[in-house]
Amino acid sequence: MQKPAREELWMGLEVGHLRGSVPPIITPIVDDAVDYATYADLVSFQIENGSHGILVNGTTAEPSTLTVAERNRLVDIAIEAANRRVPVYAATGSQSLAETKLLTDHAVKAGADALLIVTPYYIRPPQRGIIAYYLEIAQRHDLPWLIYHIPGRAAVSVTLDTLKALKDESTHFVGMKHAVNDLGFVSECIGEFGSDFRIFVGLEELSFPMMAVGACGLMNAIGNLKPDALVEICEAVWRDDLDVARNHHQRLLELNQAVFFDTNPIAIKYMMKRLGLIRQNEHRLPMMSATPKLEQRLDSVLKRAGLL
Repeated sequence: MQKPAREELWMGLEVGHLRGSVPPIITPIVDDAVDYATYADLVSFQIENGSHGILVNGTTAEPSTLTVAERNRLVDIAIEAANRRVPVYAATGSQSLAETKLLTDHAVKAGADALLIVTPYYIRPPQRGIIAYYLEIAQRHDLPWLIYHIPGRAAVSVTLDTLKALKDESTHFVGMKHAVNDLGFVSECIGEFGSDFRIFVGLEELSFPMMAVGACGLMNAIGNLKPDALVEICEAVWRDDLDVARNHHQRLLELNQAVFFDTNPIAIKYMMKRLGLIRQNEHRLPMMSATPKLEQRLDSVLKRAGLL
C-alpha cells in the first residue's frame, strides 16, 4: 500500500487518531548501554496488547540521561518496529533550544507521527519566552505537536493565555500532555479550544477522572506493565461505559501509586524485570535501581495485582 501524503494522513487526525493509551516506553539499559533489541521488543509488546500509540523518550525513558544520538536511535527503532500500525509520538524536548531543534528535526525526518515537546526545564523562563521557544521550533516542521506540561519536573507551568497565543500562531499545535493534579485547567482548555484539543493524562492516579472531563487519552508509565488495562479504560470512556472505566481505574489504583514509591521509573523498571519484560532494571547515574526494601514492597503490590 502506498504511504499517504502527510497532508492527507493528518487532515483531522487530531480527532481520529491522536487519542487513546500511548505508553511512554522505558529505555532498557544493560551494562550502561542502551539495549536497542529489547526496546524494539517492547514496542511490539505494546502494539500486540492493543496500545493506541507509542511514546518515545518520555520522562519514563529517562531521556535526560541519554545522548542526542541515543534518543534519535530510539525514535528510529520505534518507527521501524511500529511499521505504521500505530502512531509514534516522539518526545523531542530539552532544556536547550539547540538540542530540541536537533531532536525535533531528526524525528520529523525519520517519520514520527506527532511530537511531544516538554517545557524547557531548570531555566524557569517567563511565559513570553515559552511562547517564543515553541514558535521557533514549530516553524521548522508541519507535524502535529503537543506541549508536555509537567511543572513538577520542569519547574515551570504554562498558562491559558500562553496556550491561546500558541494556538493563534501555530496551526499544528494540537494539545498537551498534562502531568499536573489540576482538573480545572483541563476543563478550561476544553472550554476555550473545544473537544478537539488533545489532552493526554500524565498522572496515573488521574487517568479516569481526567478522561471523564474530556481528556483524549493516557500517556502513563503503568502502561509498560499493563497496556491492555489502559486500553480498556480509554475504550470504555469512548463508549460512555463509565462504570467499566471506573472499575478498571480502581483495580489499577495500587499499581498506579506504586509508580511513585520512588522517582519514576525506578519502580516501573523493577516491576518490568520481575515480569520478565526486561533483563535488568538498570539506570544511569544519578538514577539508581530499587533498594531491597523497595523491591519487597513492589513484589507485594504485584502479588496483590495478580501479576506474580
